[in-house]
Amino acid sequence: MEDAATSSGGRSIDIELGGQEVITIDLDNLDPNPEDVLDLLKEGQCRVSVWTRLAGEYWRRGYLAAAERIAQAAIESLQANGATASSPPIYALLANIQIALAQKAPKVVLGDAREDKLAGERTKEEYYKEAAQYLNSGERAAAEGGEGVGGTLAFLTRGIQQLATRSMDDALRSFEGVLAVKPTNLVALLGKARILYARRSYPQALKLFQNVLQLNPSCLPDPRIGIGLCLWAMDHKAKAKAAWQRSLEVNPSQWPAQLLLGLESINASKAENQPEAIRAQSFLAGTKFIEKAFNANQKSAAAANALCELFLRKGSYKRALKLAERTIQFADTLTLLTEGYLRAARVLHAEGSLAQATKYYTLATEGQPKHVMGAIGLAQMQMQNDEMAAAIHTLDTLIQPPNPQRSVEATVMLASLRAHPRPGVSSSDVTQEKAKARELFDRASKTLELEDTRATNGHTGRAVAHHINEDMDMHAEIARLWQDESLERTSRALKEALRISEASERVDPRLLNNLGALQHMEGNLEQARVMYEGALTKAAGLGSEVGEGMSTSILYNLARVYEDSGDTVMAKEAYDKLVARHPEYVDAKIRQAQMLANLNQSNEAHELLKQALASQNSNLNLRAFYTYFLIQSNLPKPAKDFVFATLKDHDKYDVYSLCAAGWIMYHQSRESRDSSSKGMEERKRGFQRSAEFYDKALQLDPLCAVAAQGLAIVTAEDALGTLSGSVPPSSAADEAQRRLKNARDALDVFAKIRESLSDGSVYVNMGHCYYARDEFDRAIESYETASLRFYDGHNVSVLLCLCRSWYAKANKEQSFAGMRTSLKYAEMALHIQPNDKAVMYNIAMIQQKAAELLFGINPTKRSLKDLEWAISQAGHAQRLFGSLAADQSPLVPYSREIADQRRKYGESMLRRGDEHLATQKQVEAEAQAKLDAARRKRQEEKERLQALEHERMEELRKQAEKLAEERRIAREQALEWTREVQMESDEERERKSKRAPKKVKVEGESGDEGAEPKKKRRGKLKKANDQADENGQLFSDEEADSKPAKKRGVKKRVVRDDDDQEAAGGPRKKHFKSKEILSDTDDEEMS
Repeated sequence: MEDAATSSGGRSIDIELGGQEVITIDLDNLDPNPEDVLDLLKEGQCRVSVWTRLAGEYWRRGYLAAAERIAQAAIESLQANGATASSPPIYALLANIQIALAQKAPKVVLGDAREDKLAGERTKEEYYKEAAQYLNSGERAAAEGGEGVGGTLAFLTRGIQQLATRSMDDALRSFEGVLAVKPTNLVALLGKARILYARRSYPQALKLFQNVLQLNPSCLPDPRIGIGLCLWAMDHKAKAKAAWQRSLEVNPSQWPAQLLLGLESINASKAENQPEAIRAQSFLAGTKFIEKAFNANQKSAAAANALCELFLRKGSYKRALKLAERTIQFADTLTLLTEGYLRAARVLHAEGSLAQATKYYTLATEGQPKHVMGAIGLAQMQMQNDEMAAAIHTLDTLIQPPNPQRSVEATVMLASLRAHPRPGVSSSDVTQEKAKARELFDRASKTLELEDTRATNGHTGRAVAHHINEDMDMHAEIARLWQDESLERTSRALKEALRISEASERVDPRLLNNLGALQHMEGNLEQARVMYEGALTKAAGLGSEVGEGMSTSILYNLARVYEDSGDTVMAKEAYDKLVARHPEYVDAKIRQAQMLANLNQSNEAHELLKQALASQNSNLNLRAFYTYFLIQSNLPKPAKDFVFATLKDHDKYDVYSLCAAGWIMYHQSRESRDSSSKGMEERKRGFQRSAEFYDKALQLDPLCAVAAQGLAIVTAEDALGTLSGSVPPSSAADEAQRRLKNARDALDVFAKIRESLSDGSVYVNMGHCYYARDEFDRAIESYETASLRFYDGHNVSVLLCLCRSWYAKANKEQSFAGMRTSLKYAEMALHIQPNDKAVMYNIAMIQQKAAELLFGINPTKRSLKDLEWAISQAGHAQRLFGSLAADQSPLVPYSREIADQRRKYGESMLRRGDEHLATQKQVEAEAQAKLDAARRKRQEEKERLQALEHERMEELRKQAEKLAEERRIAREQALEWTREVQMESDEERERKSKRAPKKVKVEGESGDEGAEPKKKRRGKLKKANDQADENGQLFSDEEADSKPAKKRGVKKRVVRDDDDQEAAGGPRKKHFKSKEILSDTDDEEMS
């Protein structure tokens, strides 16, 4: 039977039964149990529209199960009545119901969920599959009924199902198919807008959402939500917030607007440029919005995720874990799923469940490998499990291409991991790791500086960047990384760490101690002392074992700076305190021994070192210093025995001992004077063993500059060749070539050593090589660098090297000034060692050689003063040679015979001294006479020129006076002529007025309008003007301004003799009107 029509009110349905009976169903008062309604519908064999209308009403009221039951009954009824062809709308309704059920179903069900247990619930995927099956059944029913598979409802339902399953391309085609037929279909417009938003085509999506709002302002879902999302993505945040607020006003019960407004308020509370009260208010408002949104839809993963963060901050880990699990199970996007994993991991991490936390961090990074929080969390778990290499790989993957993430937190964390030594890593890999760590810290520092600059310029900075930049430990770690590479960078990092420490009012004594050590190394002793003393005060305030340990190291450093400053009293007092507190502190005893050695108290120093060795015989630093002490005390045999005992009994790989053994063997072989075959063999063997020791030290430490310098010395002196007697003597030319080549090779090595070893010995050795190559200027430069920079001009050996170099340079260039410089350095060495007879011999030799040099050069190239000084010094040399030759000491560092020969040679040379003096006096007298004559001649010429100049100036003065007089006379004549012309003009005007009484004509000044042009004639005034031009300007501006302006009048021509001549013999000149003021221009025109 057919159905009755729907009642006119639109809120009830009439169902006709048996032809006469009509049942009306009130849609506003539906029974939640649809069984009675189903019986009526089946009995009435209603049309499809009635079934769908009634099911839709149940759905609208929230009775989704009842709606699904009605739709299923409709299918059964239609199949029983053979009306399957009419069933596609019912199938579409069932599909939409499944999609609606899927919206409230979990995406996945966690089997090991601790709080949010959903075991047994169907997942979204199951509902979507059923929806697809219903759609396929509807298409088959339509095809069987011959109605085709198209239609708006089918396309819309299929599009919704495809959109829900993230089949964006298929869904877009479905919606566009509907819009092609009906461009104003709201569902299709909303679906297309959502797809465009997901593809980040925000302007196009915004336009569609706005179109939907125009078509239906009351549309649900509210297009204002989409409009706000698009505006937010386009950085129009204020407009987005306004759209969501309007949506909440229109639909107060809808949760999306509440959630979005809550998130916006939470974000606003993070703005550091806002007052704390406003930020707190925003955070509170956001919290309330998010709670309302979650209460409205507890199956929303977005609302659960936002609320989870709030509980996580409060420390409510149980509720936070439940919300995190809710987010994971109901998330329908990868971003939300990752956030759920992360929050669950953070909760478990905070609770100490590291295994479960690692699991969730891993799941988060598997979904989004470039997620910063996920990578950092996973790296933390790997560090907890002592998997440092895995943590480095995780963070390295995060910040490296492709798609590198700019995370300063991850960068600093990775740099710290690379800086930390790990077991099983080779030394070369450790060096590379430290270099990478320095690079990462530099990158992070630049990012932090940029953030600070933005904050300074008024931009909102990130709080986390500020916290990282204020991390004292980070700057301390940077300082440790740079301590072997750049002291300047180390100092900068430590100063930054100290600034942070001082700001917290808890200054770490170690920072002051390290900064003091840097200042100490750079030679800033006063600043180092202040920092050490401050560190000692801070450490004493700690009062614990840690403080005592710090105080010990700091007090030792303070004693060292006292010692280097020359304050031996304070240094000794500090060392005594250290030894009193810690009797086994051998470093303090070593410094005490050194101070005693500096005071020439070698026995006391030796005794102190023996005591230290008795307590710590295996201390390699102590043994190294004792070796140095024995060498400096000129005890080569005990030093050799001790260093070989160190290598044999303690550490055969000790680099210092190897270098010391190399030096001892080389020195012993070089000073050997045994010329027997056995002695030569021992000498050769000693040089070879020295080279072997140095070579072994370099094998153990390729950067050992001392060993490299030792081998360079061996090369420069050809110790394994001619010096040891291994190579027989050759010709002088070959010997010179070999010497130059060895020096060149050694210089290359010394140049490299100089870059790593800041010691005067390097420059001294380079000077030796330059001297061997006869490059005396460069040798002098190297020696002077060593003497001034490292020895303060008090090293006798270096002073004698400078003396020798200047002596050789003076002989080569025949320079008396160079000889005097050589003598200066020799005298400086004698001042330091007054009893050194070798230095005395050198001084006598230089003095005698200086006189010999002056005697041999042309008198014009020397001076009498220098000659007298040289003869005086040569006389002193005679006395020195005589004293040295007569010295009866058993061992002297020179030959007495040669000294006596030099004395005799000096006597013969000085016999010519008076002759040289007389010659020099004569030459200088002649030169002085010539000079005086030339001076007199120049003076006479100067006086002559001055007289000529005086005469010229006098003539000019007279001409000026004459010219001034002429100008005065001309000016008086001009004034007289002007008065005459004025009188004649007045008479002429009177005569004209008498001749023409009836004609009245007012003449204006020259140039007035209406005045007839008159012929200009030259008169007497012209001549006056000509004369004025010759003599200069006749009137000043003041005189001209004082004369009143007059009207033009008829001037009477004054005829002169030359005018008569012109009238008689040539054409008349034109007349002109006189002016009262004669300007410079007039003078030029009339000249």
